[in-house]
Amino acid sequence: MQEPFDIFIGSIPYSVFPEEDNTFTIFKNGKEFTHVQKDTEGVWLKLDYETDLPLFEEDAEVNEIGRQINLYQPE
Repeated sequence: MQEPFDIFIGSIPYSVFPEEDNTFTIFKNGKEFTHVQKDTEGVWLKLDYETDLPLFEEDAEVNEIGRQINLYQPE
């Protein structure tokens, strides 16, 4: 499993904690923000906190987080 890593969108820091099956726990500014799952290369889904089921609504911030995850290269 991949190690946690940080990404930035503008000046906002996000910490990314990889989990199983292309899912990630995301922390924004040091606080748990959301869980995301890769749907396709360009589409990412936010997961419901209670059920862990995907929410099929367009979310530009979640898609940008996913884009940054795709671009991340471990050192």
